[in-house]
Amino acid sequence: MDVSDVEPQVLQLAEALRARGLRMASAESCTGGLIAAACTAVAGSSDWFERGFVTYSNEAKTELLGVPAALIAAHGAVSREVAAAMAEGALAHARADLAVAVTGIAGPGGAVPGKPVGTVWLAIARRGEAARPELLQLGGDRRAVRAQTVVQALQRLLQSAAA
Repeated sequence: MDVSDVEPQVLQLAEALRARGLRMASAESCTGGLIAAACTAVAGSSDWFERGFVTYSNEAKTELLGVPAALIAAHGAVSREVAAAMAEGALAHARADLAVAVTGIAGPGGAVPGKPVGTVWLAIARRGEAARPELLQLGGDRRAVRAQTVVQALQRLLQSAAA
């Protein structure tokens, strides 16, 4: 995925965040920093993008975001519970008002019963509110799953920033 593919969405997000004086953070597993890269590819993003966490391993989710290891053990890294904890952890460890978290199975391997390739949990958290996790079932190869996840994350961030 080329970050220029989503520049129009990022510019809309930037406008919405700036208009409300909000800053955002990202907590990414399956996208490996693509959301942060898309946001910071736009000039002036330091006005509204506070930081990004790439927490690909379970240990990183625990160490950097405070996701309890027991939660990961109980539900798996790709779960509603972990996505919500990642988003809330991003807010707890950043000077941001809004956070997005994504954790999923981009493929081609990694699928387990009940969690096929393309299973992604996305969560939005706003300071002072509980995270809102959402299950995405995406199609295509690894590149397509990751690109679709970025697009969905930007859309949900925009919706939340505009609310």
